[in-house]
Parts: sequence; structure tokens; C-alpha cells
Amino acid sequence: MILAIDVDYREDGANIAGVSFNNWEDENEANIFISKLADIEEYVPGEFYKRELPCIMKLLKEHNLSPDIIIVDGFVYLDKDNYPGLGMYLYNELNQTIPIIGVAKSFFKDIPKACEIYRGESKKPLYVTNAGIDLETAKKNILSMFGKFRNPNLLKKADQMCRL
Repeated sequence: MILAIDVDYREDGANIAGVSFNNWEDENEANIFISKLADIEEYVPGEFYKRELPCIMKLLKEHNLSPDIIIVDGFVYLDKDNYPGLGMYLYNELNQTIPIIGVAKSFFKDIPKACEIYRGESKKPLYVTNAGIDLETAKKNILSMFGKFRNPNLLKKADQMCRL
């Protein structure tokens, strides 16, 4: 199972959505998992993981999920020297047993050009980072996901579901 996770923050906490699918090219999800977390950390620049990691762990534990790979909305590392971002903290929290692919829509300083992919006819790249899976395979997987636009359909679905 492949699991795409996204989080939406509210005044009273966070909504977390996981969209699972079986193959990279799948058009539709296999399942959707939703969790809520009331007590969340304040946002601190450069320490986003402190806010998002407890949300992701809540979803995984509440639904007893053990995917083969996880896609997060964000970065695994934050620069060419692999300074840890959300995805790396998640990878370590899971004892480095589940590969993590980070897919970000916005550039973060010092992310290498090698992390860029272009989907569809978009002139704006997605930024793919990785842990437990090599970068070229991670990029190939995200490129092969269903959808003709920049953001793959099932990643959009995770974003939509956490906003409900």
C-alpha cells in the first residue's frame, strides 16, 4: 500500500487525511483515512516537523496503518546536505522501516535542481525529496502517478480530504 498524507490546520486543531492506493498509476484511491488532533504545536519557522509529525503519527496509529511507502506534502530534507525536514523526522520516527517521498509545490532554499520534476504541461516544478528510496525512483514514481496536471490526482485528493 502507498499512502499519501496531508494535514489541514484549524483553530481547534488539525485534520489529517491519508489516501491509500496500490499502484503508482492508480486513478482512484483504495481507502481514505481521516483523523483529528486537538492539541497541536504552534508553527515555528524551520521546525515545521514539530507541528506536523504528531498529526501524521496519529493517523498511522489510529488506523493501524503500515504502508509500504508514504508520500508527505513537504520535504524530506531541506538542502543539498540533507538537513532533515518533516519527511526525515517521520522516516526516523518509523525506525527507517518505511520509505518516505516528500512532494512539495514550493521551492525551499538550497533544494538541489536534481529534485525538480515537471508533470503535464506545467512550467512550475514539483520538488521531490526522499528517504529509504533513491531519488530517481522516487521521481519516476511521482511522474507516473495518474493525472495530467502538475499535482497528481491522488495527492490532490489527500489535500481535499483533510480540508473537509
